[in-house]
Amino acid sequence: MEFSRLDKLLEFIKNEPDDEFLKYALATEYLRLNETDKSLFYYEDLVNNHPRYVGTYYHLGKLYEALNRKDDAISTYQKGIQIAKELRDNHALSELQLVYMEAK
Repeated sequence: MEFSRLDKLLEFIKNEPDDEFLKYALATEYLRLNETDKSLFYYEDLVNNHPRYVGTYYHLGKLYEALNRKDDAISTYQKGIQIAKELRDNHALSELQLVYMEAK
């Protein structure tokens, strides 16, 4: 029996429940499957429990925008910009600044 990518990720997360990359991968996979509630759960878990995982802010903000939660998107982008500056991650900073300006 072939396991789906989601099945594999869910099996991995059982063994590594605090792994930020696995949480990010699950959020992304659930979004790909149009299961936005589950995707939102993992993205929000990341910003709350792994705030320095900077890649989350762009995708969570975009998801908030898709859910017509503009204020949440803007505040998410702002927080991501702050984290990207702290980490000196210029690539993430540039992307976040762009989507922030578009969302305002």
